[in-house]
Amino acid sequence: MKRFLLVLLATLFAVPAMAQSWPAAGPITVVMGFPAGSGLDIVLRTMQESMQQSLGVKIVADYRTGAGGNLASEAVARSKPDGYTILLGTAATHGVNAALYKRLTFDVENDFTPIAPLVDVSNVLTVNPEIIDVKTVREFIDKVKANPGKYNYASTGNGTGTHLAFAEFNARAGLDMVHVPYKGGPEALTAVVKGDVCCIFNQVQSVLGQWRAGKVRLLGVTTKTRVGAVPDVPTISEAGVPGYENYIWFGLFGPKGMDPQIVAAINGAVKKALETPAVRQRFLDLGNTPRYETPEQFRATVKADRAKWAAVVRDSGATID
Repeated sequence: MKRFLLVLLATLFAVPAMAQSWPAAGPITVVMGFPAGSGLDIVLRTMQESMQQSLGVKIVADYRTGAGGNLASEAVARSKPDGYTILLGTAATHGVNAALYKRLTFDVENDFTPIAPLVDVSNVLTVNPEIIDVKTVREFIDKVKANPGKYNYASTGNGTGTHLAFAEFNARAGLDMVHVPYKGGPEALTAVVKGDVCCIFNQVQSVLGQWRAGKVRLLGVTTKTRVGAVPDVPTISEAGVPGYENYIWFGLFGPKGMDPQIVAAINGAVKKALETPAVRQRFLDLGNTPRYETPEQFRATVKADRAKWAAVVRDSGATID
């Protein structure tokens, strides 16, 4: 009987013991499906120092680019749920891709543990004025309509938020444009600056440098209200496509089966970082809106977004094998 009680007690306390020892082994690897310099990378680096201080362990980035973020998602879904490998995903990787890709090697709902959202991200219609010399959304629409099939637009990959933002915009405005996907934000924006394509819906934070250098022009943001980082840029809705709204979130996920105490620890580090004035101001300066939710709230957000994005994908007619 004594031995039975000892075994029972050891079993009952096994999970808390693991949580108490975490994150002694470190570092924590944050996997993302887009390259260094992308919007995801900027967000991680903005929060990295604060989260490292809270958790007492180093945080490193691992870039697994390709397949619209699916390679990174698959890597994390197949990793051990020990808190040392987590995913920096998006509404695209966990909302869009489930509807867009006919075959996924993982289940976006059942193979992950939602940890916390980080920010809401606005895109902005960004044009190369040497390729399409327009100053407003209305002028852009008129120019493209007058030249059907002439203008190409870039995206950060098939099925990404930037792709579907333009697909929805084209559908609402009745435009005929050619989609040119790239491997990530830096490559896509470079193509716009070089004049290989005329335009892109890219994240505000990613285009500010080229905009300030005068190499691109910003016509309209995709959120319901204007963005503080570029207050003079109207929303797409007010500038020519009434009712248009399209933005995504970035958030952290672990593999399924993560210890709830480890999830809570990472979530708490996120909360503390987002409450840090310097971090919040940095995000606002970049055009992002800090967003905190508990793991349970984030799970509900992800579920609701899957339904929303499934409708967008269906209406766009986009599909990938």
